[in-house]
Amino acid sequence: MQSGRMLLVSLTMFVAAGCASQGDLESMRRDSDEMKNRIYSIEKSLGEVRGDVKEGVEKALTADRQRVETMQHEIEAYQKEMAAIRKSGADLQATLDSARVDMQLLTGKVDDLRIQAQRPADDLALLKEDTGKRLALLEERLTKLELGVQQGFADLQKKVPEAAPTPEALYQQGLDTMKAGDTVKAREFFTKFLDQNPRHKLAANAHYWIGETYYSEKNFEQAILEFQEVIKNFPEKEKVPAAMLKQGMAFKEIGDLKSATYIYKKLSEEYPKSEEAKIAKEKLRAK
Repeated sequence: MQSGRMLLVSLTMFVAAGCASQGDLESMRRDSDEMKNRIYSIEKSLGEVRGDVKEGVEKALTADRQRVETMQHEIEAYQKEMAAIRKSGADLQATLDSARVDMQLLTGKVDDLRIQAQRPADDLALLKEDTGKRLALLEERLTKLELGVQQGFADLQKKVPEAAPTPEALYQQGLDTMKAGDTVKAREFFTKFLDQNPRHKLAANAHYWIGETYYSEKNFEQAILEFQEVIKNFPEKEKVPAAMLKQGMAFKEIGDLKSATYIYKKLSEEYPKSEEAKIAKEKLRAK
């Protein structure tokens, strides 16, 4: 509607200035009508696709809710297990402290042996042997207890599930995957981001990058629809000029030069100072 009003205003100015013939006006009206019909047809196709996607998303959400409930039960069980391990750890710590006290007492006894060097050699040897055995047993016990505590906490950490990524982290996963060249996986990340955060401040960017994935796969008609999402639903976002430029390029790729020219002209008029407008003007001159 906005593009139609702008076209009518432009037509009125041309007529007032006496710079266009009746034939030119009729040609521009036909171009405008044809452009509206194309957008309507594409949006209708997008509506059908959205219906299918919505049904699939609802099923996926139901499954996700069930998985979340299951995970919550598991987390509660893990938390109980962690409490039990902590209690066990506290008991082990008390045992360790007691063992250390025993070792200190034994150390004191060893010192006493030095003082009692005048005692018979046989008694002294037996006492040293007994002390050595007790020290070895205590050290072995301490080692096993420490290993048990470490293993218990390690096992618990393996069982606790990872926290869900933040919206920003999910968006960044899409970007990183896109840079790595996996457009299908990147599109999955961006689509998941939009399903969970449809009005996020990065939603326009996510739609734009989905359009880029289709464009890179030469699925130009789907790319046109996705770029239209940015232009139509996020007119105040800075990604609009970029979306308009790539939409014009997509129209050109499918052989629709009239639509491409219309988009380039509109971009140049609405965002004259943008870098995308400069590129659009160059493309218009290169026709």
